[in-house]
Amino acid sequence: MHATRLNPDVSVIHDALEVPGLGFLPVNAFVLHAEQPLVVDTGVGLPDRHFLDVLADVIAPEDVRWIYLTHPDRDHTGGIFDLLEAAPDARLITTFVGAGIMSVETPLPMPRLYFLNAGQSLDLGDREVTAFRPPLFDNAATLGLYDSKSGTLFSSDCFGAPLASEADALADDASVVGAELAQRQALWTSVDSPWVHTADPMRFGATLEPIRRFDPTVILSTHLPPAIGRTSEFLATAAQAPGTDPFVGPDQAALEAMLAQFEPV
Repeated sequence: MHATRLNPDVSVIHDALEVPGLGFLPVNAFVLHAEQPLVVDTGVGLPDRHFLDVLADVIAPEDVRWIYLTHPDRDHTGGIFDLLEAAPDARLITTFVGAGIMSVETPLPMPRLYFLNAGQSLDLGDREVTAFRPPLFDNAATLGLYDSKSGTLFSSDCFGAPLASEADALADDASVVGAELAQRQALWTSVDSPWVHTADPMRFGATLEPIRRFDPTVILSTHLPPAIGRTSEFLATAAQAPGTDPFVGPDQAALEAMLAQFEPV
């Protein structure tokens, strides 16, 4: 895990997980350097990640004023309670559903919550950010965020891809992936959003329109290196999702074969 400054407005906290059989999946969090600084997601919960230490490379945790959870999956919420403790003035932005899911495991500090629904905006002092429903998602509570001042779209799981190497997954720009990116995004969509194969293509296509209207200059997916100037390309890839082949994972025989590789000789 490490942090880089993408531009004056945004820092990226890079991480990656190896997914056997698929590749290396980026797992990013972000800092929006607004007048009221905002952290988007808080990484995985593995004990060796030290999310707060890496965050401190780009902003003092006590200066954070807002924490935005795109959804309450464990690869997005790993550092949330440590950050809430280290940033006593920060409020946690989520939804009614998101808060409910989170509270099943550990109660959230209810007075510090801020519910933001799709289509609603929040004033960060020098800019407004707007919540929206990404067209592809694996959790019913998922919302993305758009910053109109910097043209940055935080898309949560949408547009992600498992990549060939850890170096690619931790890269500063998605352009390192090359021509195979669309194929890898289609694979990730099939794994992460399997419901899309039952969606009507026309109705699904309509869900791409909010992003088309935003026309962001930068797309920041949790599961892809930063992508600059690729909105039309990514939307075209996403539009094909209902017609792609569903993902079928390894079965028990394949699992036993994998386990056999680790047995002592």
